[in-house]
Amino acid sequence: MLSDTPGLHHVTGIVGDAEAHAAFYGGTLGLRLLRRTVNYEDFLQYHLYFGDATGSPGSVFTVFPDPNADPGRPGKPGYEAVAFAVPPDSLGYWRDRLADRGVEADPLDADARFGDRGLALADPAGTRVELVAAPAGDESDPWTEGPVPAAHAVRGLHGVTALPADPYGTASVLETLGFEYEAEAGDRVRYRAPGDRAAVVDLLDRDAAYLREGPGTLHHAAVRVADRETLLEWHELFRERGYDVSRVKDRHFFHSLYVRGPGGLLVELATEAPTADGPPGPGLADPAATGHATELYLPPRFAEDRELIESQLPRFDGPESGSAEE
Repeated sequence: MLSDTPGLHHVTGIVGDAEAHAAFYGGTLGLRLLRRTVNYEDFLQYHLYFGDATGSPGSVFTVFPDPNADPGRPGKPGYEAVAFAVPPDSLGYWRDRLADRGVEADPLDADARFGDRGLALADPAGTRVELVAAPAGDESDPWTEGPVPAAHAVRGLHGVTALPADPYGTASVLETLGFEYEAEAGDRVRYRAPGDRAAVVDLLDRDAAYLREGPGTLHHAAVRVADRETLLEWHELFRERGYDVSRVKDRHFFHSLYVRGPGGLLVELATEAPTADGPPGPGLADPAATGHATELYLPPRFAEDRELIESQLPRFDGPESGSAEE
């Protein structure tokens, strides 16, 4: 029998300039750059992974930088915002830190957010990002070698807010995966997975334009499953229900599949267990890196093209490093 997902594995967005977004997520937000690799469907584009110290599933946010693309537009069926968890008493620190860096941040409406306190802001491409005051999960391992002190460091993902074309259809997919209805306020309905972190998915039942993918939009959210064998079971179940489901894919740091249910949202299922042919190490972090990942990781099938790939990718230095700022 299939086990419920404990919560999110990672969230992926489409952004613009790689340098600017490495500076934002790694510098301003203080996440660790875990992996510098390429989009496996387009190896002349970067795929950057950010997260906690070990890159534990449930902490990871990844981006596809595409500096030449037209700006995207959030809408249906898609995701409106990604939320990161921060310690409950750190919102004052974050308000000051963001202001010092010229990042506008507005308070969340706690009454409309089931009591959540936090800040709403945007990355350089316009992607909506939220910092939500939430207790750290048992497995939280914040990155403390960057510019944000441990007492205020991001504790991983909190959740996502989605704009499905059919909220009821999307709710059925979430419930199949193990999320349970928790509450609703206005046009926002909250579902929560049984895990202790990265467990929140809010569905918005409102009019919205159709999604136009591009910088400033979120591409997908992924939930955690145990291993490849479990993925194959989920693949069979989704096919039986007539959902649009991909084959199981080797992402080299994990295995995954993608599914679109009646609500139109793209959801990935990703394994907590690593792949046999991927680099070893705890979580998704590069085990050879003592700080931010600076080497370009390529899967074996791209090895012969490394010189070409590196010559075509834009160069960037990566996030700032150094002592935390109190």
